[in-house]
Amino acid sequence: MKFVFVPPQSGPVSGWVSRLQDSIPGVDFVAPETEDEAVREIADADAAFGTLSKRVLAAGKNLKWIQAPAAAPNAGYYYPELVAHKAQVTNFREIYNDHISSHILAVLLSFAKHLNIYRDQQREHRWAPLAPPAHHTSFLPESTVLIVGVGGIGAETARLCAAFGMKVLATDARREEKPDWVDEMGGSDDMDRFLPLADYVILTIPHTPQTEGLFDRSKFKLMKDSAIFINIGRGMTTKLDDLADALYAGDIAGAGLDVYEIEPLPANHRLWDAPNTILTPHIAAQAGAHLEERRYEIIAENVRHLLSGERLRNVVDKANWY
Repeated sequence: MKFVFVPPQSGPVSGWVSRLQDSIPGVDFVAPETEDEAVREIADADAAFGTLSKRVLAAGKNLKWIQAPAAAPNAGYYYPELVAHKAQVTNFREIYNDHISSHILAVLLSFAKHLNIYRDQQREHRWAPLAPPAHHTSFLPESTVLIVGVGGIGAETARLCAAFGMKVLATDARREEKPDWVDEMGGSDDMDRFLPLADYVILTIPHTPQTEGLFDRSKFKLMKDSAIFINIGRGMTTKLDDLADALYAGDIAGAGLDVYEIEPLPANHRLWDAPNTILTPHIAAQAGAHLEERRYEIIAENVRHLLSGERLRNVVDKANWY
């Protein structure tokens, strides 16, 4: 068996190659430095890691498996030729569940206790306790959260929200079984029914042909004017101008974003000054070097699965990008 790490390669790849070579005998792990070298090496390869150009993919006629370099690669990764290729694609989902769900809860709790507002007042040396109903106030055990997308991150977020006593609604395009900590589960078609019930709406969905631009002004109009919107999944699922319109118009009470339709968020975008917002620069998953170890473990596990003919972990529906 031959496994090719397609260039360009990030820092840990060289370490992965030597570790894999030492721990899994019978596999030739190679890391070419140029696309021309990758074309030559992939011609007789069984597996590959990285983002494959059309030229490299066309040369990989024997590929059975491709490991994507992210949990949800950027738009364009799953181009038509890759979708049509016989190779299975796997991704790095599940490795961020704890990190991203804790970030979501940090944002949710900040809104629940108005910490973002008090932080601004601290900078101004201003002592000004907020008096309801001047701002959105919620008692979590009497609040409802809607989690849109109940994969690994969404399910862990549901567990944490339930631990705070919140009523948890959830929708998912694929998952049918309801996790124990979700009170009511629905499919994508149930989202509009759930939106008016939620005090917090949390997006953990990937960017797919079906979810691109899903949250627009019409979705925000369905939400309570006291509701908080949090997007931690992919920026392309939410139309930023529509979100800004909803915030300035008071259609919703606030928003917390870690991902954006445009990244970096332009310095002159209205969202920077929108009322009651918490904006972080796509950092929810950046927590600890052990994430690289989790990536390595998925690659090593799937190499062994391919050798033994077992089902690969984290297989992607290529046509739907996840």
